[in-house]
Amino acid sequence: MLVGPEVGKREARPWIASDELWSLIEPLLPIPGPKVKPGRPRVPDRQALCGILFVLHTGIQWEYLPQELGFGSGMTCWRRLEAWNEAGVWERLHAVLLAKLRSDKQIDWSRAVIDSSHVRADRRGPKAGPARSTALARAASTTSSSTATASRSPSP
Repeated sequence: MLVGPEVGKREARPWIASDELWSLIEPLLPIPGPKVKPGRPRVPDRQALCGILFVLHTGIQWEYLPQELGFGSGMTCWRRLEAWNEAGVWERLHAVLLAKLRSDKQIDWSRAVIDSSHVRADRRGPKAGPARSTALARAASTTSSSTATASRSPSP
């Protein structure tokens, strides 16, 4: 982890996202629109990203993201994650990372596996028989039999 710049007037916080990762992600993020209503200042995108990564890495619930870390509230980070999902940031980041790994020759294709079992159904198959009833019905007895050998009392 790298130590990032000061967050507002707070002391320096450890960044979860390295400078290298941030340099790849930042150009992919949508530009925020103008602020419409008064309220708190917008949490910087890098801080929100660190909050998102912290929650995803630790598995804590969004609402329990510690404010002391300086990432903004869990709800803020969750909303930013949703907005970035809708903007396609993660798909573009995946493509950028794959291209970077390919150019650095860091993908070991000998360990890659491709498997697919998708089959398109062009037409409907043969019509199935009637569906079995799910109505209440008396089940067959498993403890008695109509044969004489299954009788409990001795035969005379």
